[in-house]
Amino acid sequence: MLVSTCRCRTPCILLSSSSSGRERLPRRTLTTSAIQTFSDGFLDLALAIPYPDSWPAYSSTIILTTIASRLIFTVPFSIWAKKRQWTAEEIVLPKLREAAPGIARDIFKEMKALQIRGTEQEIREHHRKRYSELMKQRRNELYTQYTCSPIPTMLIPPVTQLPIFVGFSMMLAQLSQPPTPFDSESFLTLTSLAHADPTATLPITLGLLTFANVETSRWFISEDKRLAAIETEKRNTERREKGEVVIEPSKIVQSALRAASVGRILIGVMVPGSVALYWVTSAIFGLFQTWIFDWWEARRMRRKRPQTPAPPSPPSTPPSGLRQYTWTRT
Repeated sequence: MLVSTCRCRTPCILLSSSSSGRERLPRRTLTTSAIQTFSDGFLDLALAIPYPDSWPAYSSTIILTTIASRLIFTVPFSIWAKKRQWTAEEIVLPKLREAAPGIARDIFKEMKALQIRGTEQEIREHHRKRYSELMKQRRNELYTQYTCSPIPTMLIPPVTQLPIFVGFSMMLAQLSQPPTPFDSESFLTLTSLAHADPTATLPITLGLLTFANVETSRWFISEDKRLAAIETEKRNTERREKGEVVIEPSKIVQSALRAASVGRILIGVMVPGSVALYWVTSAIFGLFQTWIFDWWEARRMRRKRPQTPAPPSPPSTPPSGLRQYTWTRT
């Protein structure tokens, strides 16, 4: 009966389509084909896993696949970035401190050979600028030698997570379009995985988790890092008073993430419940990962003796003997 009905409807659809000349079948692209393939695989996986009868199959599969994808694709890159950070702290910074006195002496010899003249303030400023240039050059050389440049260390973990996050969200959004088996399953405050959370509980939870993930680094900061942060802030304040432009990437990222915590609430109340559940699960995993990494860092710092001091700063006054090459202009 079903076959005959389809056969009767097919000529009518083709006739209507050919007569109007406007209705066309949507063109399948590589992205839509990949999403459809993963969607079919997700549904098959949800039906194949022998969950207990009291467990909602699709919601449980969303949580399970989220945890598995984070463990397989996100955690290894985060560990890689953490080890590069430790290499910079334990090898690059000590070598940079060792090189600092020699660089200052070389600048003094260079200024003496070039017979740099000027007021004491001008000599000091020239020495400071030259010192900063050479220290930056030496630091970049060490980063290259030990493959621990900070830019890839900061960017690669979130960049590798982004395609998985976007792709999985698109897949769940497509699966939530009617007709869908998601429509018959509820979970927590979700009356249906295919519809948005009517109580906005999951979106608010998502925003709070995102905000907590941003602020957790301040909750568990060690005393040494707190003092180093205060010293860095003092140096940056002095530079701003001199008219220099100081860019602090960490503060920019934190401000953006704080704003994102509010934005995710607004977006979360509009997306299907399946997508909101995926986002909340991923945020919970990220928060626990941050806590574990902070504990790992604190344990390393306790075992490390002596503590790594702060990176070198340029001397506030010229080296001894430099003043004899200064003169005051009238």
